[in-house]
Amino acid sequence: MKIFTQTFRLITIAHVLAKHRIDGVLLTIPIFNAFHMLSYLNPWHWVRKDNIEKAESLRLAIEELGPVFIKFGQALSTRPDILPLQYASSLTRLQDDIPAFASSKAISKIEKALKMPLDAVFHSFDNKPLASASIAQVHAATLKNGQEVVVKVVRPFLRQQIALDISLMKRVAIMLEKYWKKSRYFKLVELVTEFETHILDELDMQREAANASQLKRNFTNSSMLYVPEIIWEYTRHDILVMEKISGIPVTDKKALQAHGLNIPRIAALGVEIFFTQVFRDAYFHADMHPGNIFISPLNKENPYYVCVDFGLMGSLSFQDQRYLAYNLYAFFERDYRKVAELHLESGWVSKDTRIDELESAIRAVCEPIFARPLKDISFGRLLMQLFAVGKRFSLEVQPQLLLLQKTLFAVEGLGRQLYPELDLWKTAKPFLEKWLKSRLSLRGFAKEMHKELPFYLEQLPHLPKLFYDVLELQKNTLTNLPKPKLEKLNVTSKAKSMLFLFTVGCVLGLIGGRMLWG
Repeated sequence: MKIFTQTFRLITIAHVLAKHRIDGVLLTIPIFNAFHMLSYLNPWHWVRKDNIEKAESLRLAIEELGPVFIKFGQALSTRPDILPLQYASSLTRLQDDIPAFASSKAISKIEKALKMPLDAVFHSFDNKPLASASIAQVHAATLKNGQEVVVKVVRPFLRQQIALDISLMKRVAIMLEKYWKKSRYFKLVELVTEFETHILDELDMQREAANASQLKRNFTNSSMLYVPEIIWEYTRHDILVMEKISGIPVTDKKALQAHGLNIPRIAALGVEIFFTQVFRDAYFHADMHPGNIFISPLNKENPYYVCVDFGLMGSLSFQDQRYLAYNLYAFFERDYRKVAELHLESGWVSKDTRIDELESAIRAVCEPIFARPLKDISFGRLLMQLFAVGKRFSLEVQPQLLLLQKTLFAVEGLGRQLYPELDLWKTAKPFLEKWLKSRLSLRGFAKEMHKELPFYLEQLPHLPKLFYDVLELQKNTLTNLPKPKLEKLNVTSKAKSMLFLFTVGCVLGLIGGRMLWG
């Protein structure tokens, strides 16, 4: 039965790809050359679609293949190292609007999850969904206490559909890596496995609720962003219940103007919220498409954002923040040597990469961009093209930065759709400068050391033995070395010892400081 289901799904996929002439793209891959003659049996082969770009055809085919492929296409849109830029750009426009499923099925899932009848929880429940997407659909409802809420319900049988499509994707990925050597660079099996983890995470409504709670804490008492309250009492793995919010869709410019709202301020605020999440919290909403963002009209001069859908969030390490801050700053200073050095330091390109070649490649990408006015420069496109350039240097881009690039691209698009004159650099620069200043200051250094103090305290009893072992190792190594090398290593050894003692001194100083601070 499983083989029959997989075969039928494979035929369906092949049919859709052929209909949209994606077979022409696939047949350029060596592994599929043997099937070239079969393409003439495809009735759509003889129907030319020269007026539709191949990239657009790919997007339309993915939308027709359903929820799993739409999500996978959205993930691929952040990978210009795998897809050509025109294909990646086209996939950013994938529509996540899927026909709604019957409300009776939604009610059945809710009652099964809560283990009680619908009317025991809700005073009213709207059978007509407010929205329907690839993962879930949303219904308006009112709790027994009168609070207006929305109920998000995961699609029926979606897990089975994911399992089927993922198994086919993995088979194709394994086959490509086995027979087409160039594909191994892209780590396709790893890509599909990672995608499987992400999409299964998005299915978990309790996880999404936890994401929302974290973001709400980060913006407590904020005048920039409001996050709806989660009703934990009625939230389960398959359903999420949260406060119903009101607002104007961020793309409805006419409605925003009709309410007398400050449009330039709204455009800049979106960028400010993004960089606040990135540099203050290292935690950001990664699904900032128009359907998830609303504007509250309560304060005309200082409107604030309201966001929904927290299934996809991004987290950044200190190294990620450092990479982004230093790179963006170096870009706008046109210091391409610094950008190249940062890539080497991070280990994202091979250590044997010639820095002058990397610098030259980065310059070739960036100079045409910076020839434009600042208001026309796209941070997201800049990062996307940088990742594409890195392909020839075997650049290994971290998934969280690809997610960030995709989010930045969306935030920019929204901002400039509202206010085309939006100067992103002017808006972002204060956040970069503040972060760099906080990290480079003595107070910033002390704060980081204090945060790591428990680890240092735990390691402190082992330091004398560690120091003794290092000295013994050096002594044994130096015994057999010629005199010139010995003198040179002695100087290096003394420098390292001084650095070690300085570090120990800092730790002891922090311990003393902690005792004084109580």
